Amino acid sequence: MKKKILITGATDGIGLETAKRLHSEGHTLLLHGRNPEKLAAAERQLTDGNGAGLIYTYMADLARLAEVRQLAETLSQAHDHLDVIINNAGVLRAPDTVTRDGLDVRFAVNTVAPYLLTQSLLPLLAPAARVVNLSSAAQSPVELDALRGKQQFMDDMAAYAQSKLALTMWTKAMADAGNTGDRVFVAVNPGSLLGSKMVKEGFGIAGKSLSIGADVLARAALSEEFANASGQYFDNDEGRFGSPHADALNAQKGQAVIAVIEELITEL
Repeated sequence: MKKKILITGATDGIGLETAKRLHSEGHTLLLHGRNPEKLAAAERQLTDGNGAGLIYTYMADLARLAEVRQLAETLSQAHDHLDVIINNAGVLRAPDTVTRDGLDVRFAVNTVAPYLLTQSLLPLLAPAARVVNLSSAAQSPVELDALRGKQQFMDDMAAYAQSKLALTMWTKAMADAGNTGDRVFVAVNPGSLLGSKMVKEGFGIAGKSLSIGADVLARAALSEEFANASGQYFDNDEGRFGSPHADALNAQKGQAVIAVIEELITEL
């Protein structure tokens, strides 16, 4: 059965590679990007290929919560259902690490935006729909004041690792909430040091094949392997479900992270 799949950050890297894979299988894709030229180029790459699925494109800067809300509203008006959300968009380094909303850009894009987008689109999610959140092997304890934007100009990797753990924490908390039916919420480390722009800029290396990440995201989106995986963490470095950072398994800490995120999306 063909699915309707939203992919954020679909203009390059793992997002684009995943889009190519899913489009070749005939699925309908909703591609998100921040840059209109790159978004158009990604669409051309797909339509010039051998895929048969429909393609819709949407532009938004996920570092701005107002644009995240507008994206969710646009999607809700244009579509009556979604089968999969792949929250792939992420940032490690940026020229300006503080957003217009006053948040660290890593927390804004990697943690808060996907939470707000997912919550806003819950009414569209079909029964047994899946939310696949792109986590990372880099995870470190979340400083709540850093998440709030009160601790700025953090080290790039420290901010990134905290933001990815915070994402993993809300993934499990949302799965455990018990009010989302049989929908699946799963966090996936797609593989360390894959050859994305982020890795090339952040570490100065070419990185491993992007197909490693695309393979596991496509599986997480569609395969029976992930059908009962809600609340779990898949570590593609190990090739199996495993344990994230211990804080992600602590319900009290997970609720504290969600409380701050809810505070932010209410105030900003």
